[in-house]
Amino acid sequence: MFEPSPSPDIPKVSGQWVSLRTLVLLRWAAILGQITAIAVAILFYSLEINLLFVGLAISLGVSANLITLAFYAKNTRLNERQATLWLLFDTFQLAFMVFLTGGVHNPFVVLIVAPVTVAATALSTRSTMVVGLAAIAATTFVAIFNLPLQTQMGFALRMPEIFVFGLWVAVVVSIGFLGLYTHRISSEIKSMSEALLAAQMALAREQKLTDLGGVVAAAAHELGTPLATIKLVSGELAEELKGQSDLIEDVRLIAEQTDRCRDILHSMGRAGKDDMHIRYVPLSALVEAAAEPHMDRGIEISIAIEGDETDQPYLARRPEIIHGLRNLIQNAVDFASTAVWIDLSWSERKITIRVIDDGRGYAPNVIDRIGDPFIRRRSSDPQRGQRKEYKGMGLGLFIAKTLLERTGARLSFANGAGPYTGRPHPREKSGAIVQVSWRRSDSEKDGSLERRENIAGLGENIHFE
Repeated sequence: MFEPSPSPDIPKVSGQWVSLRTLVLLRWAAILGQITAIAVAILFYSLEINLLFVGLAISLGVSANLITLAFYAKNTRLNERQATLWLLFDTFQLAFMVFLTGGVHNPFVVLIVAPVTVAATALSTRSTMVVGLAAIAATTFVAIFNLPLQTQMGFALRMPEIFVFGLWVAVVVSIGFLGLYTHRISSEIKSMSEALLAAQMALAREQKLTDLGGVVAAAAHELGTPLATIKLVSGELAEELKGQSDLIEDVRLIAEQTDRCRDILHSMGRAGKDDMHIRYVPLSALVEAAAEPHMDRGIEISIAIEGDETDQPYLARRPEIIHGLRNLIQNAVDFASTAVWIDLSWSERKITIRVIDDGRGYAPNVIDRIGDPFIRRRSSDPQRGQRKEYKGMGLGLFIAKTLLERTGARLSFANGAGPYTGRPHPREKSGAIVQVSWRRSDSEKDGSLERRENIAGLGENIHFE
């Protein structure tokens, strides 16, 4: 029974995303900005500011940076909890500064969004929510309680209450919107990066298997002569040692083991010879090679050719094509009820492969997102019990789509029957449909040229009578 190979192992990230050096530099920039703003407010606008408390707030940031530089290496990376605490410290330090300088009446209150944006970029949803809620709480506090800004003449600088409320709402909405938007974009970038890494690992694995087949074929070819020599010599020794039963048994054992080595190398080298000497194969042979690992999994796989079989196109045996098609066929087998159909067709302009199963098909809320990395079905989905080791269909289809598109293919996904019912229809082409198509000029021109060159290199055929 064929056991599906596991998906490529993606290196696990330890969670240490944020560089401590980056946070220190950002804090130095914030401290410099705060000092500059205070100096401009006093010298150019003659504002009355309590320098003692303001200096205390600034010294908190300076002390934090100095302690960091003294006790931590410059290349230290913070884990989730440490980065969250540092960003909470920056949020409350900035809120303290705003409290001392007018609260929401101070236009620099909008900078309280900065720590939330950093958290949304680098941390998890939970940590981002913690920092965001802390920022909203701090903004609400300084909007109600604050030391008013005053000129040296004693005039208080205050906005009308409606503008105070509007600015508070604007800051809260900015925290929520920028946090959600930045976190969503950052998560998609991380998922795409991990999925591309998985695709590269899958392609590298397929390439290694191809290269290994070539090495095995070369080994089988090179070892053929020594093994034949051993076989010949052992046969001659057997003739000369007739009558010496103890020695002739050893010679016969040598001959048997030589035959066994020859058979093993022959079976191992068969795939390697195919890869080395038949670099371009008929479309049906390429699909059969991709489907072969899934033929004995209890699901009937049928390959149908729509057209003249003797005139079918040739495609390169590229690892991207084989691995991509194999992933599509594996996905169809995983969700099929009894059968999978692979239809091959071509015209003067296009080559098309359609993989159809008789399973439940694609759910309406998933079909528009197929090809995105790491789509997961809900735990309540009844299909999850169909295959215990199946981790979800997002990564496998993403890898297949990415690898095939690298070869110039176009992929489309649909259901064989509508409307969607969520029930399989055994022996009917009513399940999921994946169509892969290439422009014939792009997919065949290199293969045709190489085949002509190979034929020319072999010389002209000679007829024997």
